Amino acid sequence: MSQVTDSPRPGGGSLWGGRFSQDTDRLVLEYTASIPFDRRLYRQDIAGSIAHVRMLGQQGILAPEEAAAIETGLRQIRDEIERGEFPFRLDREDIHLNVESRLREILGEVAGKLHTARSRNDQVALDFRLFVRDAILQTVARLLALQKALLRLAEAHFGVILPGYTHLQRAQPILLSHHLLAYCEMFGRDVERFQDCYRRANISPLGAGALAGVPYPIDREAVARELGLDGITANSLDAVSDRDFAVEYAAAAALTMVHLSRLSEELILWSSEEFGFIELSDAYCTGSSIMPQKKNPDVPELARGKTGRVIGHLVALLAMLKAQPLAYNKDNQEDKEAIFDTADTLLSSLEVFAGLLDGLTIRRDRMEAAVSQGFLLATDLADYLVAKGLPFRDAHAVVGRMVRWCLDHHRTLASLTLNEYRQFSPLFAEDVKTISIQSSVASRDVPGGTAPKRVREALAKTLARLAATETWIAEKQRQTGNAPAG
Repeated sequence: MSQVTDSPRPGGGSLWGGRFSQDTDRLVLEYTASIPFDRRLYRQDIAGSIAHVRMLGQQGILAPEEAAAIETGLRQIRDEIERGEFPFRLDREDIHLNVESRLREILGEVAGKLHTARSRNDQVALDFRLFVRDAILQTVARLLALQKALLRLAEAHFGVILPGYTHLQRAQPILLSHHLLAYCEMFGRDVERFQDCYRRANISPLGAGALAGVPYPIDREAVARELGLDGITANSLDAVSDRDFAVEYAAAAALTMVHLSRLSEELILWSSEEFGFIELSDAYCTGSSIMPQKKNPDVPELARGKTGRVIGHLVALLAMLKAQPLAYNKDNQEDKEAIFDTADTLLSSLEVFAGLLDGLTIRRDRMEAAVSQGFLLATDLADYLVAKGLPFRDAHAVVGRMVRWCLDHHRTLASLTLNEYRQFSPLFAEDVKTISIQSSVASRDVPGGTAPKRVREALAKTLARLAATETWIAEKQRQTGNAPAG
């Protein structure tokens, strides 16, 4: 894309300068201009302008030949930008005035009619909504790919057992597939949040004007339909000042990054020599400049760090909005960079994690060795005594004493003889020896539990949910695919 250049003179060429007797101070121009970053909205801006000018022509507000000429000029500008030939100018402040000024150079005075029945206030609100809408569709698609990668791992390693943890202490045995599906649940909720955000973002504010509406017989619904939007805003003041949809996207993105960060932490721990549960692909790790043996999990570590960055953008957006009176205020210029960087960070993180998971090596031997150590069957022994008639709290105390004895005597529960069991409770019988890691996992046969049967059911339900998400993405792409190319 073309670089931003200086104007021939500070403040020269402004489209709003009729009221002013002095050029804009150079420092003010540099401080207030948004074109260095909002130029990435060019496709949304041009698509919105094409839909707007078509409507003006259909409503008789512009002559058909005027509307057609303006649309042709807009398409030419889009092509210039994509070829890297567009002269972005700092004195033209933002993407809207850059496009309109170039249109005037191409068409002459008729270009000024494009802004009929429109303000930069409702124009930027539309552009930003279109950007967030596109970001949501990309985000949901990347979340879908990530969940599919988790599902592939869960299916490929079904039956592998590892310790489940609480407080990062070994707690009870679970299926690895069950553990992986927990992340599918997290990311599934993220999908739902983005879908819900989409519903409120995909609304047209165009026609709100600066703040009060416009005195022309426009057809707001026609513009919304052409852009693949689901409706129009109900209040012109709210339409130009609302940035809730951006905050919602940032909030959903921050929570998704938190989920990625939690996954990152487990990947970092599990790939350490202390755990050794997994090995990350060489393609997703780096080495040390001084220690030849090192293999560093840089990707999950960086994702963990980038999570704070996205959370920061959410806080910045909330702080930006908290004291604004109605309607539009220049503060809202600060929303773009926060959302642009949020989307860029989230999308790249989701994409790299899908590849990282596909390249993961599962160390089944290390997982199962960890399960065999410690006292992971302690709860099963308590449940055994409950089945024999002992109240659970009493059973808990009995097994607690057994664990203490084993620790003191460097023994394991599995090594105890029946006579040793019976020293702690006469309720223990020969069948206590049937308790095993496998029986423990199988016994959690409740909806949402780690029993193989239940995990199989969960895999099927997850697969169905992913198919529904895929359908949703396809439907929205069809709906938005009819929008003017922008």
